[in-house]
Amino acid sequence: MASFRPDLTSRIYPEPDVADVDLFDRLPDSLLLLVFNKIGDVKALGRCCVVSRRFHSLVPQVENVVVRVDCVISDDDSSSSAASSDKSRGPFSNLFRLVFGGIVKPLQALGQFLGPKRTSLSSGPSSSSTTLAVGSEEDGEGDQGGVTHHSPTQVLKNFNEIRFLRIELPSGELGIDDGVLLKWRADFGSTLDNCVILGASSVVYPGPTKSLCPQEGGSDAGCANNGGDDNGSIPDSFYTNGGLKLRVVWTISSLIAASARHYLLQPIISEHKTLDNLVLTDADGQGVLSMNRDQLEELRVKPLSASSASKRTLVPALNMRLWYAPQLELPDGVVLKGATLVAIRPSELSSTAKKEVSDVSWVSTAFGEPYGAAARMLVKRRTYCLEMNSF
Repeated sequence: MASFRPDLTSRIYPEPDVADVDLFDRLPDSLLLLVFNKIGDVKALGRCCVVSRRFHSLVPQVENVVVRVDCVISDDDSSSSAASSDKSRGPFSNLFRLVFGGIVKPLQALGQFLGPKRTSLSSGPSSSSTTLAVGSEEDGEGDQGGVTHHSPTQVLKNFNEIRFLRIELPSGELGIDDGVLLKWRADFGSTLDNCVILGASSVVYPGPTKSLCPQEGGSDAGCANNGGDDNGSIPDSFYTNGGLKLRVVWTISSLIAASARHYLLQPIISEHKTLDNLVLTDADGQGVLSMNRDQLEELRVKPLSASSASKRTLVPALNMRLWYAPQLELPDGVVLKGATLVAIRPSELSSTAKKEVSDVSWVSTAFGEPYGAAARMLVKRRTYCLEMNSF
């Protein structure tokens, strides 16, 4: 008869329904942080932080953060259409609008992550008429269709343990003609440590499609010499048909773009002492500014030489080494016409750095493939040395 007695214990303490159990609650914080670090994207993290109080407390501990800029605006033109204007207005115009533009795409939940904290939109050491901004959509707020702008400095304010930070602009600052190749990479401390620039007047890809040589400024030396005799020297036509002038423009424009990016990073670097690595790049892969932990610390302790008028870090006097090939065929079959590689370092180097001047390994490893192969091929050619004053 005892077997027919009801189980009163199960009525008082019923077994929980498996569907009602939140399996995330069983995961340790360390594992959740591993997931959040894999996510990285600040927008996705902004949404995660409003899922629960636990997520909200863990997101600020993320070490690997990526901030992607959606589009560019200018305070002079509040309409988003100004951000999508073409690059025909010249590289310096685009540099100003892009580097000091902002993000306007609505972002739900990020505003909640930011909380009530509201600061100036200025992202530089001093106020300016243009800013970088991250947009969020909040009810009853915003000056452009409900979009409230936040600077990257403000967006990152609640992250306390950032070690690796990557900021990605929507496109490169330098407006170049179609078919032209221009890439640069710069390392900064308190000022420029080094910069490598790779350019080509035109690129020919394997297959039936052939690129055309640019018409502006006359035919380039690389187009004039179509794989003929090449003794490693720069042909005379390079100096007379605008080839050298074009390379000078590339070099100066790249240095200005790099120093402008460096200027914008000051408040972020000063506020996040845990940073080990910082990269400011663009979706086009045109330019990369990189800073390691030693360079970040140098910037914090050494006074910055900057121009508040031009909103960029001043560049010291420079020594430049140039390599040129009228035509360069890469291992994958791509042909670079008028291929040019420029390696730049400050004229005043430490005694250790001076001993490394002849070492060009840092130049050869500046770019990923296939452009790394192009750099390695160019440094084997004849070297030309140049100098540039500070600007």
